[in-house]
Amino acid sequence: MVYGWRRHLFYWKECLRTTWKFRIGVLVILIGLGVFTRDFWVAQVGRSLVCARDVAGSDVLLIENFDPTYVLFERAEELQRARLAQRVLVPIQALGEPGVPNLVSRDFADVMARRARIPAWDTLPIAEIEPITLNAAFQLRDRLVQDRVKSVTVVTSAFRSRRSALVYGTVFGRAGILVRCEPVNGAGVVEHWTASWHEIQTVVEEFLKLQYYRFYVIPFLSRGADPGASRGRR
Repeated sequence: MVYGWRRHLFYWKECLRTTWKFRIGVLVILIGLGVFTRDFWVAQVGRSLVCARDVAGSDVLLIENFDPTYVLFERAEELQRARLAQRVLVPIQALGEPGVPNLVSRDFADVMARRARIPAWDTLPIAEIEPITLNAAFQLRDRLVQDRVKSVTVVTSAFRSRRSALVYGTVFGRAGILVRCEPVNGAGVVEHWTASWHEIQTVVEEFLKLQYYRFYVIPFLSRGADPGASRGRR
């Protein structure tokens, strides 16, 4: 009995030792693969967040102004100058009641639009209700339908662009509005986002948000739900 017990104990100790060696070996291999293939997966992760650029003309250029960035206005001016759209629409933060603009947000957008030399633009106060991009899409859809817009080009930051194209394409598409996408790199480079801690934070955040919209929010809408109908229009 004693001999049998000792034999089993020795067996389990050997198994445990072997298992830990195996796990450490696998971890070392994975780390090595990650280091040697770094350039490949860094580029792939960055590109997975960027929408496909569509340079065809549209009725309206929509500057996604939730995180105000001057380069978006600058790019919109270039597209307008190339006659890819005549109108520019800039969502701004609403203050309190629907349709009442936050004056700071409005003035900030006006300054950047003038600085970029955009000839004319319209602003639309947006009630920022979570999830912000989804509810903003419903509010923007109502304005575009009212103006009988048939196509829109969304000018947005590169790492945000895949999520924006997904949300606007779903929401606007239900109203028969064609969505095109214009990703803007700004100071960051899509293939080298690990060069700064700020870009790493941005990529991680946008990657998680994209998965949230892709696997939870959009399937929820596909089942016929329209949360913007009740929340985004108040």
